[in-house]
Amino acid sequence: MTIDQSRAARALPISLAVFDMAGTTIQDTGVVPLAFDAALASHGLSATADELVAIRGAGKREAIRHLVKARLGETDLERHSDAVYKAFRGELDRRFRSGGALAVQGAVQAFDWLRSRGVAIALNTGFDRDTQALVLAAVGWDHGVADALVCADDVPQGRPAPYMIFRAMELTSTTDVARVLNVGDTVLDIQSGRNAGCGVNVAVWSGAHGREKLAREPGAHLIEDVSHLPALLERLAGGAR
Repeated sequence: MTIDQSRAARALPISLAVFDMAGTTIQDTGVVPLAFDAALASHGLSATADELVAIRGAGKREAIRHLVKARLGETDLERHSDAVYKAFRGELDRRFRSGGALAVQGAVQAFDWLRSRGVAIALNTGFDRDTQALVLAAVGWDHGVADALVCADDVPQGRPAPYMIFRAMELTSTTDVARVLNVGDTVLDIQSGRNAGCGVNVAVWSGAHGREKLAREPGAHLIEDVSHLPALLERLAGGAR
C-alpha cells in the first residue's frame, strides 16, 4: 500500500462493502423477470410488470410465495409455491447457462479499488445458494473476488430486513455497522441498508429501479453504476477529513 493509499484508507469511512448482485454488479439483462414469467406461466399463473418490478431485490422464494398467495390464496400455498419456485430455478439456470450472466463494466475495478484500501468485499443476493454459485461461476467470480458470499438461504428473512448485511458482517468480523457500505439497485436493497444502519447507502440506477424511484429513498447516495463508486467514496472521504 502506498502512502497515498494509506491516507485514503484512514479517511475512507468504511471497512466492509456489501454489494447486491443482479442489477448492481451483474448486468440486468432481463433474465430474472423472464424467469418469473415463465415459471408462473408453467403453472397457469401470471404477474403484471409492476408486480415484478416491486419484488426486485426480495428473496426469490419469498417473492414467489407472495405472488402465488395473491392468486391462489392459502390453500396448498406451500406446495404451489414450492412448485413455482422449482420452475423458476430451472428457468434461471437455463438462461444463465446460455449467456444471461455478465459482469457490470467497472465492477471488478471497484472491488480492486476498495480492497487496495483495506475494505472487505461481500456479495449478497436474493437468489438461493446454488443459483448464486452458478452466476458467480458464469462471470468468473467464484474464486478470490469476494471475502464473503451471502444469499437468501442464509437468513430467516430477506430484504428489506437487514439480516443479509448482518450476516456479511459476521463472516468478515466487522463489528461497526457505521463502517459498512451497502450498494444496490432496488428500493428493497436500499431499505435493507437503512434498516441495518449502514454508514453509507448507495443506490445505482442502472439496474432494476430507475433514478426517480431510488431518489425517493432517504439517505441514499445515487450513482449511475458501480464504476462511479470510487469517485463517490473519494468525495465522502474528503468531506470526512
